[in-house]
Amino acid sequence: MKKIFSFALFACIGAILVSCGGNGDSSSSTSSSPTGAFTATGMMTSPRSMPTANLLIDGRVLVAGGVGSEANALASADLYDPITRTFSPTGSMSNPRYAASSVRLLDGRIFVAGGEGISGTGIDSVEIYNPASGTWQVTSKMSTPRLNPTVTLLDNGKVLVVGGYTYDSDCCALASAEIYDPATGTFSPTGSLSTARRNSTATLLNNGKVLIAGGYNGVNIDAPEIYNPFTGKFSLTGSMGTPRRFPTANLLLGKNVLVVGGYGENNSVLVSASLYDPEAGTFSNTTGSMNTPTGRQTSTLLIDGKVLIAGGYNLVNVLSSAQLYDPITGTFSATGSMTVPRWRHAEARLLNGDVLIVGGANVGGNSGGALASAETYSRK
Repeated sequence: MKKIFSFALFACIGAILVSCGGNGDSSSSTSSSPTGAFTATGMMTSPRSMPTANLLIDGRVLVAGGVGSEANALASADLYDPITRTFSPTGSMSNPRYAASSVRLLDGRIFVAGGEGISGTGIDSVEIYNPASGTWQVTSKMSTPRLNPTVTLLDNGKVLVVGGYTYDSDCCALASAEIYDPATGTFSPTGSLSTARRNSTATLLNNGKVLIAGGYNGVNIDAPEIYNPFTGKFSLTGSMGTPRRFPTANLLLGKNVLVVGGYGENNSVLVSASLYDPEAGTFSNTTGSMNTPTGRQTSTLLIDGKVLIAGGYNLVNVLSSAQLYDPITGTFSATGSMTVPRWRHAEARLLNGDVLIVGGANVGGNSGGALASAETYSRK
């Protein structure tokens, strides 16, 4: 049955930097700095590396799929309750998957597409989670299997699914894209990328267009592109100046997009950041650089307009460090570190402005190390 939340949740929706509720885990640890702190919260029902995480309208967070402790794809899902700071199981997907992509639809349901299944290859299935019933519904399949695609909710409520790969990222990165219509439950083709890619970013701009940046197709990619939903076509835009595989991207409170880190030429780990100006169609590399080079991190836009960059992998060590980007000064500064090192983790900003960090792995490469732990970040 649908969970009913106490008045305390709604009282904190309007709070900007105040953490709602106490820490229900007396054994939790905290890592702090003058600017922010991470605090351990409840454990998920299963370790999950490469899960999806989405904030529900009622303030809970759905965490689905991922790679488990036995390096197996998971179909199970958990719900995080920010009031009790605990996870509980919810309905399971029909298809186990990890490295899928997800987005919340306008009606509050969660759309989860593609990923890799138990066969070790890409899957074309798509499922939708209904928070009211706690169940999943299989919907129409995509035109092709897609691991690590991007999914973006467009202003008209439809979903743009771009790129990814079928089973071998060195040979089979995809240039194709398609549109999902929640009203009909069907996919239709749309324009194709100029450059096939996976492990890219997709950012909805204020003008309704979508910036696709970076990625990988056997080599790390620069070549950003813009999707125009009015024409259904992609077009090249200004160069980032460096290839980026597994960067992160965030639309800032103004108009610009911050693209950070990732892996560059010769698999170098990047410390640099770029700002994209949609009006000029150009990137600027004159903004500050991170304190620590990293790739496959998470980045979250905070309520105050700063961006939290957390964890990642520098090809030697999995990182617990975190930093804040200040768009006013164009600089990065250290903030409290996570309680454990993580990469391949997921994040969601809670209604009170805190950030939930879930799962991931604490071992580099493909050696496993999936985590069941989670933590929250709160500004001081």
